[in-house]
Amino acid sequence: MATPTPEGDPVAAAAAEAVQTSVMAWRLVMAVADAVRRHQQRRHKEGDLPSADQAVSEAAAEVTKLVPSDIATALMAGADWPQMAQQLVALRRAGVDLAEFLPRIGDIAVTVRDAVAENATQVAREGTGEWERMLRETLPAGPVREAILASPTWPDIAATMARLDERGVDVRQVLAAAHNEGVGVDQAVARVLAADAPTAASRDAMLSYGPLTTGLDLPKDLDLGDRTRALRQLAISPAENERYTRWVREAMPERGREADLLVNARQWPLVAARMAKMEKDGKPVREHLTQLMKDTSWEDGPRPQLGSRLVQAANDALRRPLGVAAASRVKVNTAAARATSTTVGPTRPRATEGAAPAEAGIAPHRRENATAPRRGRTR
Repeated sequence: MATPTPEGDPVAAAAAEAVQTSVMAWRLVMAVADAVRRHQQRRHKEGDLPSADQAVSEAAAEVTKLVPSDIATALMAGADWPQMAQQLVALRRAGVDLAEFLPRIGDIAVTVRDAVAENATQVAREGTGEWERMLRETLPAGPVREAILASPTWPDIAATMARLDERGVDVRQVLAAAHNEGVGVDQAVARVLAADAPTAASRDAMLSYGPLTTGLDLPKDLDLGDRTRALRQLAISPAENERYTRWVREAMPERGREADLLVNARQWPLVAARMAKMEKDGKPVREHLTQLMKDTSWEDGPRPQLGSRLVQAANDALRRPLGVAAASRVKVNTAAARATSTTVGPTRPRATEGAAPAEAGIAPHRRENATAPRRGRTR
């Protein structure tokens, strides 16, 4: 399993490596420039290089002024700095304007530095992401799992887990034992802080119970108001979150605005957690997401609530079996439904129970076969 293994602060180590790589690029450009200078002057008469002491004094001021500080510091700390200073002074004496030349080389070095730093960050994310998945699968949601992922030493913890795994140790078993110890520590500290009462479910946790969280391991203190913490609570690594975001955008071509509304919605971490669980179970997440564009009923309704409708639609697409149409959304005529309802009374009073219905337009006493009232005496 790939994972970062630098000693000490991994972020600082990655930054230092990026600067050193940029210095290598600087040396390459300088070597090319010096070779061109020598070739040109050799055709005439090559001048002597200035002394190292004189060159260092002259070049240091220019480099410090015109080159980013971290790169300048790394350059002047190198063993070959006196030779490089001689090359710079020789270039200036040969007619090169260092005020223009140095910033251009600085731009090249900065580009290299940033590219290396970004690559190192991505490698670190991918390396720890594998162990974040193991944490999600091994440890229940709660303070211990969150504490591990929130720790500034998490990359070192991941590196230790990787070394144990390489030596054939069952890391899951070690994690389970460590979790039990962590729970004990958490409870002991809570008692000291006079907060040993069971943690009440947060408002976000209570409001999220239902279709959005069915089958998910939901922490009681879920905090959707803090996106970074919510993803950490659900053990979703930054690399996983970026991947799921990309999948949503790919599933909604030419609907970038709607895709952004979905991934920026408050409840997005729950959708990401659903995707992570499906990945673990071997389900085709991306194929399920394509159902978002097969049923676009989420478009219907007020614009301000579109983000919430998209969250519900994404959750429905992920949970609904492939090839099964979404539930019918037939509009009901409430007036007709009330008139024919067996449980809701009509809007007008009923006729007297047991009375026969009258024929339309005919008074009751004139209906056919009706008994007419008798008048006068009977013969």
